[in-house]
Amino acid sequence: MNYGISDLSIIPVRSEPAEKSEMVTQILFGEHFEVIEDVENWSKVRLAYDNYEGWVDTKMISVINEEFYNLLATQLPAVANDTFNLVFQEKDYSNKLIVPGSSFPFCDREEKSFKIGEKKYFYQGKVTGNGDETNVRDSIIEAALKYFNAPYLWGGRTPYGIDCSGLTQIVYKLNGISLPRDASQQVLVGEPLTFVEEAMPGDLAFFDNAEGKITHVGIIWDRHKIIHASGKVRIDNVDHQGIFNVDTKRYTHKLRVIKRII
Repeated sequence: MNYGISDLSIIPVRSEPAEKSEMVTQILFGEHFEVIEDVENWSKVRLAYDNYEGWVDTKMISVINEEFYNLLATQLPAVANDTFNLVFQEKDYSNKLIVPGSSFPFCDREEKSFKIGEKKYFYQGKVTGNGDETNVRDSIIEAALKYFNAPYLWGGRTPYGIDCSGLTQIVYKLNGISLPRDASQQVLVGEPLTFVEEAMPGDLAFFDNAEGKITHVGIIWDRHKIIHASGKVRIDNVDHQGIFNVDTKRYTHKLRVIKRII
C-alpha cells in the first residue's frame, strides 16, 4: 500500500504510532496522502494538501492506486462549504456526515456527485471551488464566523474542535487558497505589513512566545478585531501589542507580524 484517501469523515493523525500519542492534525473526507512507512497496525502518511506527516491507524485508510493519486493532482477538488453536509455512496443508503473543508474530487456540480476511485458519491448542500467567490476577503470572514464558539482542540480542523492554524488553513481552503498546517509554517507565506492599521479583513496576524517562536495565528476582521481559536473560536481586540481578550480584559498574545496572503 503506497497511497490512500480518507473515506471517513475524519481520520486523526498522531505524532507516534500509538492511540495514546497526541493528535497533530486530522485528515478530512476526500483528502489524499502517500503512505511512507508501515509499523504493525500503523501507517506514516504524508498529506498531499500540505505535506504534513504523521501516523494513522492503517485500517482507517482507503487504498488508491498511483494512477488515481496522480490524477488527483491534476485538478482542484470541490470543497464542502456547509457547516454540516451529507454524502452517500451510489447503491449504498448509509449516509456520512462530513465537515466543511472536506474534498470532493472530480465533482459534477450539476449532478451533485463526485468520485473516489471506483466509488461514486452524491452530496447535499453547497460546495466551493477555486475562484468561486468574487470578494474573497468577505468570503473568508463569512467562513471564519461559521466556526464561532467551536471548541479549541489541538490538531483539530473541524467545527467539533479546531486549533488556531487549523482554523486559518480550513477557512482559506474554503476559498480556494492553500496554506501550510502550522502557524510557524504559515508565517513564511505572504507579504508582511508594517502597521496594524494597514491590515484588511482576511489578513493573518501571527504571535510569538518569550523565545520568539510563532505559536499563534488569527484572522484579521476589522483593523482592531481578530477571529482566532483560543479556548474556543472567538473575536477579540488586536493592536500593535497583541490580542486583548475582551472577557478577561488583558493581553493574551504578543503580536509578531501581520501577513497579507491575498
